[in-house]
Amino acid sequence: MLQCVADMNLSDTYGKVGVPRQLVIKRDSSSIPDAVTKAGLILPLVAKPLVADGSAKSHELSLAYDEYSLQKLEPPLVLQEFVNHGGVLFKVYIVGEAIKVVRRFSLPDVTKRELSKNAGVFRFPRVSCAAASADDADLDPSVAELPPRPLLERLAKELRRRLGLRLFNLDIIREHGRRDHFYVIDINYFPGYGKMPGYEHIFTDFLLSLVQSRYKKRSV
Repeated sequence: MLQCVADMNLSDTYGKVGVPRQLVIKRDSSSIPDAVTKAGLILPLVAKPLVADGSAKSHELSLAYDEYSLQKLEPPLVLQEFVNHGGVLFKVYIVGEAIKVVRRFSLPDVTKRELSKNAGVFRFPRVSCAAASADDADLDPSVAELPPRPLLERLAKELRRRLGLRLFNLDIIREHGRRDHFYVIDINYFPGYGKMPGYEHIFTDFLLSLVQSRYKKRSV
């Protein structure tokens, strides 16, 4: 699904949207360092489980700081280049034509000094879960500012068309220090809407619109 975002190459006056470079590893952890080198990925790397089955482990992220530590990861997984983003991500919920955005705390930025001094794999369970809400936090305005609404509307419209989905959410980050440069780091189909503020009214309106649309078609 992220490939759809990359293929769009979305860039306009409101900003640019891309995806971090990534690599899928299905087996053999010992081959990961060579695969990363061949793919040209730059450390640190975020490791995500390839299979999302709703379990706590499927939501666990790992951050690998050095090449040797890559062998400690457990395939199947997705490796994704880490992009500094001020420790905040934006969860964009799409329900039909409706779009709702919330802020969540995310992985902290990694400085060049930290990268040179640290080694190993650091695990982060339940990153960006509902308990990590950053909507009421005292954040730097450059970090807290939501992505431009027109940019999100264009992105959502194009993804609805390409993916054939009407119920999904995006995890989006803003590259730290670049106000108009965004990355989609994850797409989830039919996410848990109970975590979305005001979901009852939004979801009810969506269901009613489906019923009305079918009724109109039958009446024609």
